Amino acid sequence: MNKPPSQRQLRVGELVRHALSNALARGETRDPALDGVVITVPEVRMSPDLKIATVYVMPLGGGDRGGLVKALARDAKLLRREIAGRVSLKYMPELRFRMDETFDEAARIDRLLDSDTVRRDLDPKES
Repeated sequence: MNKPPSQRQLRVGELVRHALSNALARGETRDPALDGVVITVPEVRMSPDLKIATVYVMPLGGGDRGGLVKALARDAKLLRREIAGRVSLKYMPELRFRMDETFDEAARIDRLLDSDTVRRDLDPKES
């Protein structure tokens, strides 16, 4: 059973998220695949020992999602140094990038709820 994140994990995750978002907004990356790409960082989940930060990202306006994650992974060391200058932690966490799928999942659920089958099942007149 997974334990919910501690207050410390949540707080550190939010600090890392803000620092990383600022670095990405200023274009502090070297990979050419990231040039001109606006990236949002909706969430950072910290491991219980705070040594691994799983960073969920999403390109605004669509784009190559797989290429985005790979490009960020290539710049992970640089971004880690940028964050270290802004966030005071005993150990700077390793950054692992993942695509944020929550918006896609929400859209999928909306499509399901809007389908004729579900609408028919929820219609009180049909019962």
